[in-house]
Amino acid sequence: METFFLEKHPHVELCDLLKFMGWCDSGGTAKSVIAEGQVKVNGKVETRKRCKIVADQNVEFASNKVVVKASE
Repeated sequence: METFFLEKHPHVELCDLLKFMGWCDSGGTAKSVIAEGQVKVNGKVETRKRCKIVADQNVEFASNKVVVKASE
């Protein structure tokens, strides 16, 4: 499982997280896979493209998993 740090930000939008992690090559691709129900947040399918992901949430896509933390 990978870790993503928010640093000084309160949240990251789900579509942006998929891009930042390198799981999708563009925002359009990220929004499509989210809309198709391919992404899970804390084990539940999430279809809101701009869902705010905060610290201590887990995101899964394909065989990738990431836990979001506030800072290192």
